[in-house]
Amino acid sequence: MLVRPLGDDDWSWKNESLLRAWGSSSVARMGELIDTADLPGFVAVVDEQRVGLLSYDRQGDEMEIVTLHAEREGGGVGRALMDAAFAHAQQRAVRRLWLVTTNDNVRAIGFYQRWGMNLVAFVADGVADSRRVKPDIPTVGHDGIPVRHELVFELCLGP
Repeated sequence: MLVRPLGDDDWSWKNESLLRAWGSSSVARMGELIDTADLPGFVAVVDEQRVGLLSYDRQGDEMEIVTLHAEREGGGVGRALMDAAFAHAQQRAVRRLWLVTTNDNVRAIGFYQRWGMNLVAFVADGVADSRRVKPDIPTVGHDGIPVRHELVFELCLGP
């Protein structure tokens, strides 16, 4: 598997991939709508096929993982993308790598913890604020779990 920064020829695929994964190029978290279409990121490639995407937003010495998804789960794509983001963050003296997910995303919650991130905030009923800016967030998610809360994970890279 090759993981590389998004290139000029990836943008059309990126938007199509975001539509498949999230229903649009916009994601909501903590009551804020984020258009991911222009965010930088990484693409995972296997046999010349793009199989995963990570987009991020860097603000000062913090880097937020805004989207992460694999076309096929369980093949190490997510880990490879997170490893690439981690290396990128280290090279740029990023102090904090962080992300937000929802309570129904049980597989991802386990993955983030195994990868080394810590759960640092639980925003009770936080999805209600996010639904105000993105009404199409489902009310029921993975495995029939109601989508209600937002969870913040982080990995501190420096003081």
